Amino acid sequence: MINAKKIEDLARQLSDNLPVGVKQFAGEFEERSKHILQQQLLKLDMVSREEFEVQQHVLLKTREKLEALQAQVEALEAKLRDQA
Repeated sequence: MINAKKIEDLARQLSDNLPVGVKQFAGEFEERSKHILQQQLLKLDMVSREEFEVQQHVLLKTREKLEALQAQVEALEAKLRDQA
């Protein structure tokens, strides 16, 4: 769900942009920022791409069935009107 590699890259970018005097703390900063980013991302209500695509497929199939049922109802209503 959450790409650990991207989090590590972001944490590394943050530490790479630290001033020279602070670079000695870069390792600790990178670990802490990675930990904080992971915690904050876990709080977000997100789904994986795979989960999203599965739900998208389910929605498409449901929409197709609904349209077929609507067509059947319309045909039955037309048939009832013709009989009346």
